[in-house]
Amino acid sequence: MNRYKLTIAYDGTDYYGWQVQPDAKTVAGVLQKCFYKTFQTPGTLVGASRTDSGVHALGQIAECRTDTNIPISKLLSAWNNSLPNDILIRSIQPAEDDFRLFKNVDYKIYYYHFFLKRPLPFVHRYGTFYRYEIDTVKLVKALQVFVGTHDFRSFCTGNERSNTIRTINSIKLEHFKRYGVYRIAIKGPSFLRYMIRRIVGAALEVSSKDLPLELLPDALEKKDPRQLLPTAPAQGLLLKKIVYKEN
Repeated sequence: MNRYKLTIAYDGTDYYGWQVQPDAKTVAGVLQKCFYKTFQTPGTLVGASRTDSGVHALGQIAECRTDTNIPISKLLSAWNNSLPNDILIRSIQPAEDDFRLFKNVDYKIYYYHFFLKRPLPFVHRYGTFYRYEIDTVKLVKALQVFVGTHDFRSFCTGNERSNTIRTINSIKLEHFKRYGVYRIAIKGPSFLRYMIRRIVGAALEVSSKDLPLELLPDALEKKDPRQLLPTAPAQGLLLKKIVYKEN
């Protein structure tokens, strides 16, 4: 059995997330179907991050297992040629013996993009148009509430049964005037489902309305996923990269 490490980019707009589902179009499902159609042999694919419906990626990392012995250059070109335009395998390399898709992650970087004015047509799929005026100074302060190690049970789906303590290394806000877009960059070793979108939605809500910043640490402290702060839409979220620890 051969193991390969893949770096994959995709526009998640038309997909029900990354993970294979029997009755839904997903990124991993399309990759596996195209692999079988091209090489007439199965290829099993597992991703390092299970991005949700509508979420994008520039640097998703996946492991492919297959019995085929095709040269990597041919594997990459033929597989890419079979894929739709909204999925691209950026690289394929043999997985080292000690490579572990989940255990060796050093950190992940996610971007969340939002617009304060109606965006240009060729970028609107990759950010959220936020229709309220935002105090960006207050937004930076709101986002910093979440930096560090916290129990994020109030900022996930609520279905998690395992440990909900996570660490966020940094959160930064950038503005790209040319495209009229703001970027929230969040770095950390792992995240809960909906965690980033709930953090961003809550921070945008507090910074666009006459609400006190204290709402955010109070919500963290209560550890209640039923808190009513909004969840940011999926289309603004993008998995930028996953970095692994050096051996």
